[in-house]
Amino acid sequence: MRFSTKEDIEAPIAHVYERVTDFRMFERSILRRGIDLRRNDDSETVGVGTAWDVKFRYRGKERAAHIEMTRLDAPAHMEAKFESGGIDGQTTLELVPLSPSRTRMMLVVDLSPRTLAARLLLQSLKLAKGNLTHRFKSKVADVAEDIETAYTGI
Repeated sequence: MRFSTKEDIEAPIAHVYERVTDFRMFERSILRRGIDLRRNDDSETVGVGTAWDVKFRYRGKERAAHIEMTRLDAPAHMEAKFESGGIDGQTTLELVPLSPSRTRMMLVVDLSPRTLAARLLLQSLKLAKGNLTHRFKSKVADVAEDIETAYTGI
């Protein structure tokens, strides 16, 4: 199952990359939502191999996920893989400069099952794919808008 979207952002690629790789900000945001997040190293910087363990509730059950950075090429590319409850996933974020002050952000999330239970979960998600895709695109658009606002200072 694949979710993908693209957003054009009125900000230079360096600023967009700086914002989408502000992992400390994302970690604080996740913790504020009541999700248990543990980083597997004490380094100040994030690089290939940096990993997080996450515990959260989904559909009334406690779930756990392991997320690991697999590629981090400034200022244009970032990839992470994750696994949770029999589902493997890959997230790819690509930034393309359209002009000195405009950047296209493309985000793709691929999910694939490893177990029968995970296959059934993904099948149920496919039934709601239209709604999930809309929510996914809306959240990415919100992030893009926040990046623009941070750049313009409005």
